[in-house]
Amino acid sequence: MADPLYELLTPYLEQPPSSRSTTASIDATTSRYLNRLSTLSLSSLTSQEPQSLAQSSHSTLLSVQSLSSRSNAAVIASSEHFSSLQDTLPLLAEEANRLQDAVPKLDESAAAFSTTYSRSSENEVLDRRKRALLMERNADRLADILDLPTLLSSAISSSAASGASTSTNYATALDLYSHIKRLHLLYSDSPLINSVYAQTESAMQDLTSHLISSLRATNIKLAAAMRTVGWLRRVAPDLDAIGHRTENREGLLGYLFLVCRLSTLTATLSALEPLRRLADQETETRLRKASTFRGGTTANDNAWHGGQQTERYLKKYIEVFREQSFSIISMYKSIFPSAADESMADEVQLPFKSLGLKSISTASQNATSLDRSEEVPSALSTFPSHLTDLLLDTLRHYLPNVLDKTSRESLLTQILYCAGSLGRLGGDFSLMLAMLDAEIGDGQDDSDDDEGDASHWVEVMKKHRELAGRLEALASGAGTAKAADRGGSLRIKS
Repeated sequence: MADPLYELLTPYLEQPPSSRSTTASIDATTSRYLNRLSTLSLSSLTSQEPQSLAQSSHSTLLSVQSLSSRSNAAVIASSEHFSSLQDTLPLLAEEANRLQDAVPKLDESAAAFSTTYSRSSENEVLDRRKRALLMERNADRLADILDLPTLLSSAISSSAASGASTSTNYATALDLYSHIKRLHLLYSDSPLINSVYAQTESAMQDLTSHLISSLRATNIKLAAAMRTVGWLRRVAPDLDAIGHRTENREGLLGYLFLVCRLSTLTATLSALEPLRRLADQETETRLRKASTFRGGTTANDNAWHGGQQTERYLKKYIEVFREQSFSIISMYKSIFPSAADESMADEVQLPFKSLGLKSISTASQNATSLDRSEEVPSALSTFPSHLTDLLLDTLRHYLPNVLDKTSRESLLTQILYCAGSLGRLGGDFSLMLAMLDAEIGDGQDDSDDDEGDASHWVEVMKKHRELAGRLEALASGAGTAKAADRGGSLRIKS
């Protein structure tokens, strides 16, 4: 029904003739409207349908107006893009052709890159990148390794500031040094580890120097000295190492300890320099008067009556020498007991050859003599004699200034006490004082005041032995009395 009606209405439609189509070209909207018209009555077509069409046309016009006002910018932009589309499409086609031509080259470059930077092949760039990545992953560990010398130096400086009495910093420093040494053994080819190890060795040398300087302290105690020697054994094991041609158990530490303490003794004695200068002035005055006396001047005018300053100097000198020498040898025997036992054994060995005793085997005797000739003697075996020579040289130089009998006997008694103090440690030199007194007596002038010098030593020795005997008797009597009191109390209790 719609097609015949459409054919009737076609001449009246407002569209150009070229756009007028046949029945086949009727769209769906027109077909539905024509079918609806066929169902309406004539009165509806003449009265209601024009109003409905006018109302629909008006609403459609409003919708188009609102759409145009709302989408004005989008419509204009679409129009502009559509106008430029005819220029864009040829460019797009040209770029597509160019991309198509570049795809084979890209494929070849990708294949070459894959072949060049493959994991199976060796490449310097890849190796450098791997090392960089490895360094980045281990950056914290490398920073910790680089901080090890700083930590070690801090521990050493803090231990040096706090003194040798604290052992925590020394233990920390030794732990750090052991760790760095272990790293150096494991990675000896690494320049970084070698650099850190070199800095560590320098820091450990500073620690060794500090420990050695602490042995030279003036008022060092036995406990501090033992701890210091113990740390030196760990810090510098080479000092404690025993050579293949020596059998001294103390190693070089014994020699080092004695040298440090001897340096301290020398420094302490050098503090008596003002008194020594006064004693030197008295020595010059005595020698000048002695030379004048030989020149023919009367003895009363040039008699020597001085010696007070020399007496003060010698008393201080002997007192310091006795305290320091006893402290040095006693500390040495406490720190190195095995070395002290060996030195005592060497001293008590009998010279069998001088006694005329024959050995059992000549070959074994020769071998023993060769071995002993290659051995290095213990440090303690020669150190007391060096101390004795130091004291005797001083006495030999200054004792002639003291001519007063009472003053000289007082000095000799003090020297005998010093000899007895060292004698308890195996360094008695009291017999050498007789030779010293004889040398001083021979060197003095023959005058009336010096006639009794030969007997001074005998009198001093007698007094000293009497006093020592009395002290021993008192000590033994006190011990016997205590034992008797204890026995009596036990009998009473029983």
